[in-house]
Amino acid sequence: MKTKAAVLHGPNQEWQIEEVELGDPVAGEVQVRLAASGLCHSDHHLRTGQSPAPFPVVGGHEGAGVVVKVGEGVTRFAEGDHVVTAFIPACGVCEPCSRGAQNICDEGAGLLTGLSISDKTHRITQGDTGLTPMCLLGTFSPYITVNEASLVKIEDDIPLQAAALLGCGVATGWGSASEIGGTRPGDTVVVVGIGGVGINSVQGAKAAGARHVIAIDPVAFKRDMAEKLGATHTFESMEAATPVVNELTWGKMAHTVVLTVGEMKGEYIAPAAAMTAKGGQVIVVGMGDYAAMDVKLNLFELTLLQKRIQGAIFGGAGPRTQIPKLCNEYRAGQLNLADLVTQTYRLEDINRAYDDMLDGNNIRGMVVFDEADW
Repeated sequence: MKTKAAVLHGPNQEWQIEEVELGDPVAGEVQVRLAASGLCHSDHHLRTGQSPAPFPVVGGHEGAGVVVKVGEGVTRFAEGDHVVTAFIPACGVCEPCSRGAQNICDEGAGLLTGLSISDKTHRITQGDTGLTPMCLLGTFSPYITVNEASLVKIEDDIPLQAAALLGCGVATGWGSASEIGGTRPGDTVVVVGIGGVGINSVQGAKAAGARHVIAIDPVAFKRDMAEKLGATHTFESMEAATPVVNELTWGKMAHTVVLTVGEMKGEYIAPAAAMTAKGGQVIVVGMGDYAAMDVKLNLFELTLLQKRIQGAIFGGAGPRTQIPKLCNEYRAGQLNLADLVTQTYRLEDINRAYDDMLDGNNIRGMVVFDEADW
């Protein structure tokens, strides 16, 4: 079928809205009509060249919609099902999946290749050119054809526009505090960077029972939103927060510091580690340049105080367990989805949407699709 998509033809270029050809689902695949797609900073890394992917690229990896076609052998989904995209596929049978680590499924090795899991061909094309869908999804288009490993079925009571956030920002942020972060009642948690991921680390830490939830961001309205969604204290920088964390904890410092900045840099590790308690951890969630190698870190302190620097993807939890869990948190009133989207956009306005993100105007922007797109 022919549809439209936001296509990136090279680094430092703008997104172009173009007609593309979307293939029908082959064995093991599902076609979905999307209701919405979140605008995540990770897609901007494609534009800057900091994430390596073969161009042209169809962006987007955070979406929700309704199944419209299923391929041969698909038993997990049927037409009419409501689904959320998972930017990490979970095959369920590889070694990581078999030991419960679906968020590092072996199929993730192909995330930026553009080749479908099912048959290693392109599902999106323009003439003879194959396009790379971000994270094997490409949700900057009203329709996607993806492997069933990249979808999670949800119940119909969750609004699809809100559910789209569960596929990346909410699951990653919430889990970074509560799952891989292991927050326990009474803990002190610091979250650095209050965007679409960090705001959910705040929510996750609060729900896990943290006593102090400290949110750090230079943008005032983001700090205000963090307070609304559970932060007990807010600061504009790590330098400003450190002495207060010291005072609040009687010198023990934070059990966990979560780095959810839009662009991760090695220079952020040292001040984050300085806010971390003995035996505590720095959770590195934000994406950096794939070629960056330099990190500033006090190795003496790392050893003697037994601190940990921990990478995290999808919050350290598998999408098939985390997304249904978050639906239940939403039903129970523990997860606020309504306030996360600060602006909605048409697909045609995607460049303005990313300008708004870079200018600090959004917690999470979202592209919304309707009958005019389908």
